[in-house]
Amino acid sequence: MAPDPRPPETSLMEPAVLPRPVGHSRPIRVLVVDDNAGFRESLLSLLEAGNLQVVGEAGSGVEALGLVRSLAPDVVLMDVRMPTMDGIEATRLLKADFPDLGVVALSGHEDQEIVRGMLVAGASGYVLKDSDGDEILTAVSRAAQGGALLSSGVTSHVIEELTEALERERRRTGELEAAQDALVERSTRRQQLVARLSHELRTPVTVILGVAQTLAKVEASPEQEAELLARLVTRARDLAQLVERFELAIDSGLTERVDVGEVARDVAARDERVSVTTVDGLPTANLNRGVASRIVEELVDNALRFSAPDTNVVVRIGAGSDGIEVRVVDEGPGIDAREHERIFGPLEQLEELNVRIHQGAGMGLALARTAARAMGGDVVIESSGADGSTFLWTIALSS
Repeated sequence: MAPDPRPPETSLMEPAVLPRPVGHSRPIRVLVVDDNAGFRESLLSLLEAGNLQVVGEAGSGVEALGLVRSLAPDVVLMDVRMPTMDGIEATRLLKADFPDLGVVALSGHEDQEIVRGMLVAGASGYVLKDSDGDEILTAVSRAAQGGALLSSGVTSHVIEELTEALERERRRTGELEAAQDALVERSTRRQQLVARLSHELRTPVTVILGVAQTLAKVEASPEQEAELLARLVTRARDLAQLVERFELAIDSGLTERVDVGEVARDVAARDERVSVTTVDGLPTANLNRGVASRIVEELVDNALRFSAPDTNVVVRIGAGSDGIEVRVVDEGPGIDAREHERIFGPLEQLEELNVRIHQGAGMGLALARTAARAMGGDVVIESSGADGSTFLWTIALSS
């Protein structure tokens, strides 16, 4: 550090003599640490005139460490910029060993990094070297009493930085709370999906057991046996499909970056009536690939099942306001608006049992919606009329 250009006798203004702090029965013991001998001399004169006892002086941070241990001062008046060991490191080491020691930083600069470094290290105050004498004495007095003082030259910077830090912390807290809420919501939806599947597994199992018991106990005609066996096979297939859905539901939390267009094209390749259109530049989505494929399969299967054999189904993939949108468009007879929600219930069919011509367990749409919600999205009927229906799967990119 370059010598202070000011002569010692003019470095500081003459202070008013301060009374001894309340609670001190003896003068405050001060150690002065500064590598500029001329400025140290000015500080010694100032402190003695202010009824403070200078117990020693040091020209470096290393020297100050030893003197604090031997002299036990109440306050160290610490220069910030010194060779070998600066005031920040010296303060950090001193506060680690002597947490009640008051340290007042002295600096010729207002640099925010230095101010923050000294305060984080444990300094009780920060005073500029060109401050008037009263401000330096007041900072020492407050440090001895466990208080603090910041020079008016650095206070505005510290307040500004603290304000920014608090705002960053508020934002971080808000983001963590939002992430926690999203995690809880996804976990709840996943649990609902698993609970629903577990419940629905009982239906085909009950039917299978009933048919098996009937075959075992009742003498039936060949025609009746054939009918019962056909029913048994149908329910067994339904059960196998439910088990597969159950496995996918459990895996819905195991996500990866997925190209939704690629998933849709794989599904469409299984039926020549299905085509896929996508827009360029769509990002990948954080999904479980197997569950995503099953959602598209259920929507496409529903569209094919309720459309005439000579009509087509189109899967359109594009960008939405909050993520990716997948539309499955059919040319079926349409769905009454009053039934738009009911068809997403488990085991729901629009056709009455005695006139049903479209087979199925009534679980496809229910599973598609619940699985989509478990991954942060949703499945709804966007539109439906005499010329066909459009089912919409929304995928949140933040999911």
